[in-house]
Amino acid sequence: MTGTTKIAVRLIGVSPDIVALREEIDRVARSDAKVLVTGESGSGKEIVAQSIHLLSPRASMMFAPVNCAGLPETLLESELFGHVRGSFTGAYRDKPGKLEAAHNGTVFLDEIGEMTLRMQGLLLRFLETGELQKVGAEGGGRVVNVRVIAATNKNLRDMISQGSFREDLFYRLNVIHLVVPPLRDRRQDIPLLVEQFLARFTHANDSPITALSAPALKALNEYSWPGNVRELENVIERLVVTVNRSTVELEDLPAEIQQHDPVTTRPKRERRRTIADDLYKRIVENKESFWTTVYPLFMDRDITRANVREIVRRGLEEARGNYKIVARLFNMEPRDYKRFLNFLRKHDCQIPFRDYR
Repeated sequence: MTGTTKIAVRLIGVSPDIVALREEIDRVARSDAKVLVTGESGSGKEIVAQSIHLLSPRASMMFAPVNCAGLPETLLESELFGHVRGSFTGAYRDKPGKLEAAHNGTVFLDEIGEMTLRMQGLLLRFLETGELQKVGAEGGGRVVNVRVIAATNKNLRDMISQGSFREDLFYRLNVIHLVVPPLRDRRQDIPLLVEQFLARFTHANDSPITALSAPALKALNEYSWPGNVRELENVIERLVVTVNRSTVELEDLPAEIQQHDPVTTRPKRERRRTIADDLYKRIVENKESFWTTVYPLFMDRDITRANVREIVRRGLEEARGNYKIVARLFNMEPRDYKRFLNFLRKHDCQIPFRDYR
């Protein structure tokens, strides 16, 4: 996307996680802070980055995506910073990099966790100075003004402890942290996504499909979607290309989706653990305090409002709807009870206790 061209980008869904994420995007877009977007592969991290750009004052300028995993180090350096003529074999002319081309716009660094340590150092220097050092150039280069949004499906904190990601770069990028939830955690969004993808692909392919049968839609809703939104999009596109009637039936779906039977496979398959599961276990079994386990992660935007609400929901189930018991269960001092309720109200994390009595 260059110049004044805009793409209609929407983060589709009605689930609490997506509604909260859209609210965060609206707030983040007004600032010029660096953003780190994390989430599983295919969950929609680039859509988040595009949405931030299009809602920001930089929307009329270039949005430049760069796949850090798709290029070897030398080519990635040239892609980002540009090169001068004669700097390497095949460099027949000066070439601007994405950081220069997107001056006053946004650069999206996808799969930032795949960068080598050397490239991380070059990027860190740019983030500190704004100065471009083109491949083969002598001395400093042009100073540019770009907003940097980075994304990864890796745990950068783990990579830091392993020595494969620079801690100083992490803190440069992690000014604002947005988490994109996987599709399996927001199944109520699946019908909306199916409708959106179906409308797009039927129009492009002049397809006769107008709907999915109830069994087909049920199978899509129950499938685990390891490839997230990208996998769902590919499935709908495949159906539009291969089905030549108005209604998609269950037998038209890929075999792995047809065979996904939640009733027969439940005894053999454990539910995928979520971050809320792990944090609740640390509180209840390891006797860690809510204030040291959950609160700092939420305030640093490492977890979402939906994660906190899920932890509180599980506490209310255990306490039969009594928030005072929840506070004790979460290893708080009696004097912290009002502080706990005020925190939940302020951040819209409170859940009606009557539902659990």
